[in-house]
Amino acid sequence: MTTAFLGGYVVPVSGPPIEDGTVLVADGKIVAVGKPVDVDIPDDAETVDVSGSWLLPGFVEAHGHVGVLEEGEHWVGVDVNEMTDPNGARLRAIDGINPDDEGFRDALSGGVTTIVVKPGSGNPIGGQTVAVKAWGRTADEMVIREPVSIKSALGENPKRVYGEKDKLPSTRLGVAAVIRDAFVAAQDYRLRREHAEREREPFTRDTTLEALVRVLDGQLSWSQHSHRADDIVTAIRLSEEFGYRLVIDHGTEGHLLADLLAAKNIPVIIGPLFTSRLKVELRRRSLRNPGILARAGVKIAITTDHPVVPIHFLVHQATLAMKEGLDADTALRSITVNPAEIMGLADRVGSIAPGQDADLVIWSGDPLDVMSRAMRVFIGGREVYRFDEHTGEGVTVSPFYTESR
Repeated sequence: MTTAFLGGYVVPVSGPPIEDGTVLVADGKIVAVGKPVDVDIPDDAETVDVSGSWLLPGFVEAHGHVGVLEEGEHWVGVDVNEMTDPNGARLRAIDGINPDDEGFRDALSGGVTTIVVKPGSGNPIGGQTVAVKAWGRTADEMVIREPVSIKSALGENPKRVYGEKDKLPSTRLGVAAVIRDAFVAAQDYRLRREHAEREREPFTRDTTLEALVRVLDGQLSWSQHSHRADDIVTAIRLSEEFGYRLVIDHGTEGHLLADLLAAKNIPVIIGPLFTSRLKVELRRRSLRNPGILARAGVKIAITTDHPVVPIHFLVHQATLAMKEGLDADTALRSITVNPAEIMGLADRVGSIAPGQDADLVIWSGDPLDVMSRAMRVFIGGREVYRFDEHTGEGVTVSPFYTESR
């Protein structure tokens, strides 16, 4: 099916805005973007009138727990942390996702179409992350890429979880030691595996070490939960010791090391930004921090850490960060192309360009204006959400099978 979006203010993010723009979509992909005279629209194409509205790519949430930490389900919907083993590298977030979590519907109402779902931060090594679309019947149908990275945590959370059990790790030293020991074991495992392959000998696989070898080989990034500046430095120390690709999650005190992070080209997924300072590690939480990092040259993405902050408030965090010094261009990039690039998804999402997935959102106005609404949301060119102006409610198309009567 071919669809032409006509007459809107098109914001590709990867390029300059286009007044009275046209976006042509076919078979779930964007095939052309430009002025009407520059886009050849087939006679049989369906049209969507975007006049008077803004057309943007769906937002990208780079660090959330939608589907694995369900809202309103109490303990039944809590599958975010397997806090019985400090090294959970073999654990996969995809195995815990419930596509019917209310958070996915909230995401659509806020223009969020892509979510990197991550295990929680109770373990030094929490498990494998997965990038999904915010709409689908099964987690497998929703997948963009799996796995994307491995989640790891430093600082207060794993120290508290295992300290309360009188187990290693109960200190920051212990947390770092668990991570270091795991990577040394993975290095040894890789050598044994290579030897077995050369000699054509049988080899017993280990799913935990297999996952960590993929990090060592550069296939997966390392998503490092770290708030305090000293924990961020430990994250850098470990990454340089083993040579893996580091992404800082949260980075609450990252602004204190902004020049160091920029020099080492380490991106920061910063947030959540609307929370109170419930933990010691959050004492320097500030909406000014994204702007400080960005001005220093750090590539940033903004996160809600849903459900810590509801995912549909993602754009509002960017707006208020802009109020506190973040420039408008970076604010928009921090919830679109930047998280897509940081998490290795930019070939499919985060901008409006030929070849990208047709994940598009029609906004009533500039999304960085808090009065603007996501009016219609399309994933893969299919409309999945619409705001009803008469009732004042959003309507999500159900992905589940219903028998016609």
